[in-house]
Amino acid sequence: MPAMHFQLRWPDGSVARCYSPSLVIKDYFQPGASYPLAEFMTQVREALNIASERVRAKYGFACSQALDQLNQIELTAARFAMHGDAQVEVLAFEE
Repeated sequence: MPAMHFQLRWPDGSVARCYSPSLVIKDYFQPGASYPLAEFMTQVREALNIASERVRAKYGFACSQALDQLNQIELTAARFAMHGDAQVEVLAFEE
């Protein structure tokens, strides 16, 4: 199963390198595009849960790395939740 990394720029300008055990992230985001925080969170939750379930289907257990990554994204996003205009930019995909 091909894994990948994707880079994000948070509303404060910080950059994060994130992990997905599947290329499904590419179905949800485009490099160079910015997404309202709420929309981004809905999409990244769905994508990383699908990625984890693909691991479960293949190996019999969920992908803890995908779920840990989602948890980290949730923690970071919470810092910007009160900013109604917060945007998350998807910078790049790394395969």
